[in-house]
Amino acid sequence: MNNQLTLSKYSDIKKKLQDVWQKIIKTLLADPTELQVWQKVDRHGNKYWYAYDPKTQKSFSSGSEADINIWIEQIYRY
Repeated sequence: MNNQLTLSKYSDIKKKLQDVWQKIIKTLLADPTELQVWQKVDRHGNKYWYAYDPKTQKSFSSGSEADINIWIEQIYRY
């Protein structure tokens, strides 16, 4: 039982480190002028979408992916 618990903790730590590493790489490789969209999950499992346009310095957040898409379309409407 102790070995299973230890392996489980190791797997959790490994996954968290991989997630952090991926975020670092994405940040380093991102074009600072491009629209940025990401999703976060809070400790209760609720998903939130965030968008930021560095060109206009406008941002938007919502619990709905559809709302984010509408906001993006409004920003880039000609």
